[in-house]
Amino acid sequence: MENSSPSIFNDVIGPVMRGPSSSHCAAAVRIGRMVRDLMDGEIAEVLIEFDPDGSLATTHESQGSDMGLFGGFLGWEPTDERLVSSPKMIQEAGIHVEIRITPINEDHPNTYKMRVANSREAHRLTAISTGGGIVEIIEIDGVRVSVAGDYYETLIYFGSDGDRLLNHLKETIQADEFHILENENTRFVEIKSQGFLDQKTSVELCAKFDIQSIKQIHPVLPILSRREIKVPFITCAEMMAYNRDKNLDLWELAVHYERDRGAITEEQVMDKMAGIIDIMQNAIHSGLAGTEYADRILGYQSGNFQTQMENHRLIDGGVLNQIILYTTALMESKSAMGLIVAAPTAGACGGLPGACIGAASAMGCLKEDMAKAMLAGGMVGVYIAAHATFAAEVGGCQAECGAGSGMAAAALVTLAGGSTQQAINAASMALQNILGMICDPVANRVEVPCLGKNVMAASNALACANMALADYDPVIPLDEVIQTMDAVGKMLPSALRCTAYGGLSITPTSKEIEKRLHKRMREEK
Repeated sequence: MENSSPSIFNDVIGPVMRGPSSSHCAAAVRIGRMVRDLMDGEIAEVLIEFDPDGSLATTHESQGSDMGLFGGFLGWEPTDERLVSSPKMIQEAGIHVEIRITPINEDHPNTYKMRVANSREAHRLTAISTGGGIVEIIEIDGVRVSVAGDYYETLIYFGSDGDRLLNHLKETIQADEFHILENENTRFVEIKSQGFLDQKTSVELCAKFDIQSIKQIHPVLPILSRREIKVPFITCAEMMAYNRDKNLDLWELAVHYERDRGAITEEQVMDKMAGIIDIMQNAIHSGLAGTEYADRILGYQSGNFQTQMENHRLIDGGVLNQIILYTTALMESKSAMGLIVAAPTAGACGGLPGACIGAASAMGCLKEDMAKAMLAGGMVGVYIAAHATFAAEVGGCQAECGAGSGMAAAALVTLAGGSTQQAINAASMALQNILGMICDPVANRVEVPCLGKNVMAASNALACANMALADYDPVIPLDEVIQTMDAVGKMLPSALRCTAYGGLSITPTSKEIEKRLHKRMREEK
């Protein structure tokens, strides 16, 4: 699914969240919140259907989809520390939830099909999680829609005279898009805008037209979309042409891009990234301080690595050991439901910040330097989001840890004062090295081999950054590598794309760990 104008803060470095997986947990929270809005905040019962051939049939419980959906139904954010208790609290709220594994005839592996009801009304909808916390509602009450949480969405259900209603709305209301959508059973006008209708306007509409209900669905993304978004470039080749007479660093080009994409100032772009750096640093400190969580495979390991490193008992890796330490700490925070930033996903949240902040710490760099480096990495991520995917369910782990490695390579070159061309070359080499990486989570948890792949991603980024700084030739342009990455991901069998049907997921040890963890969680409930 190609995104014509991704935002660094929507699609690439974000969301800020808790949970094991952005495409499962954070995305599910966002879907749940939009469902809650559709029901005016009152939900009594929900039927959720997952396709047996998709990824969610095997991972919805262990990777956080249930937890996220329930939190969203309750009106929580992806950052809410109560998320882990949402299965219990959804019951206490009196909401009956049934989950069925049944063929639903949808193409995307991360498809949620739902029927939601309360005492007054019922609605059916279909939503997909497209990777990195990005979502889209693709059907409401049998009508095809595209609700991605990047607008204030108003749905006006009407009984008759839809054309007159639509014309009236266009004449009297400022909005980005109007659509009249209907089938034999359902009719509504969809309004995409920068805000909701005021109360007076809603009352007047109900008095003048045959209005059945007005639904308001809040945006769930930090950067809104708008009519006729224009970005300065959307491929690396276009960016280099744009930069031909400007000689801007990659981070500056990222600021130009995000300024135009989000209609925000350059100062706001820098401030947003500085805030993200703060969250990442806090997650590192939390990980190093020690983490505990029952439903996980790996315990606290970063502390011992730090001790051995400080006592010179490790092979001297210089900045690499600092990067390994920080990457591990981030993954441990994530696995303990700590607050982290998906960069570009939660499963790959360690590689980019571990490399960038780890190297910056070893080099004595300032937070401003880290923010610039992260923006440079974010620019590479925009091209991946636009022309490939961040979803392991679609493209394997090359789409997550692999993408993070390419982004980190560009960030490290920027941190070292390299040129824009060198940063792009580093990203190209790093992505070339990870083509075909599979996603095979052990025991259906986002820990093993995820930790090792995040460390590998960061290590690969460091090697490629230094190669680029020494003017190694990447041979294949970044745009072509990203296109190849997308094609290779589609060639991977579904068993190797986060379904837990292949690779390490089906080893005897993995199955035994899964049984043990499942038994423990059932006993605790």
